[in-house]
Amino acid sequence: MKLWGKPYFDLYDNILAIYSIPKEMKYLSVIESHLTPGLVSWAGAAGPWQLMDYEAKRFGLRVGRNDERMDFYKSTHVAARLMKELYTEFGDWLLVVAAYNGGAGRVRQAIRKAGSRDFWQLQYYLPEETRNHVKKFIGTHFLFEGSGGWTTMTAGETQIQKTARAVIVPQLTEEELAKTTVTEVSGRYKSSVVAGGLTVDLSEFNKWNPNFDKALSEGKKYPMRLPKDKAMMFEANKGNLLMQSIRVLLEGQI
Repeated sequence: MKLWGKPYFDLYDNILAIYSIPKEMKYLSVIESHLTPGLVSWAGAAGPWQLMDYEAKRFGLRVGRNDERMDFYKSTHVAARLMKELYTEFGDWLLVVAAYNGGAGRVRQAIRKAGSRDFWQLQYYLPEETRNHVKKFIGTHFLFEGSGGWTTMTAGETQIQKTARAVIVPQLTEEELAKTTVTEVSGRYKSSVVAGGLTVDLSEFNKWNPNFDKALSEGKKYPMRLPKDKAMMFEANKGNLLMQSIRVLLEGQI
């Protein structure tokens, strides 16, 4: 699907961006229909986004004969509007997935019964199909992206991560900001190896990239800042730098 689904994913990315929906929410369509436009569920949901007839009609789609729920372009606009509506209410992408599957009413009821808005706390007050739907979405995100992201976290987890990221933002001068650029990295890179391989002063590297080793050791992605010419050098040599970093870690060197 990563190969044959690319045209559909490109379409999703463009439409979701219009509504300020994270592009990773396209994986909801994967678990809803496997990108099958003609799929109709036992409950009557149809199309790549498995829209119910009443939801489709509410947003102006024609159902029945020449059913527009099966149109990738039109149904994606409606799915995006529906997700935006749900996020406005719940402020949590996992709850959006749950409400998309089981209905907003069920999610509200689960929140009341659990006394929590955390999916992992309230999941047992949701139907099994709905809580499994959320986990399928998380698994699909990891499969396609290689890791989790904002849409696989609860609102509470998201706030913690954003706060943590805010703490590690380095205080740089305008000149330093102008001469440097950010490259997102993941993997067990080691600051001493990267700095040495790029002939960057280690103290400068650590100033630009606080908590670099800690973040990567925890499996997180890191917005690594480098001088612009060194960023190009990193891209050309990142495979070798990663291998050297892993070797250093395995040997227990500093």
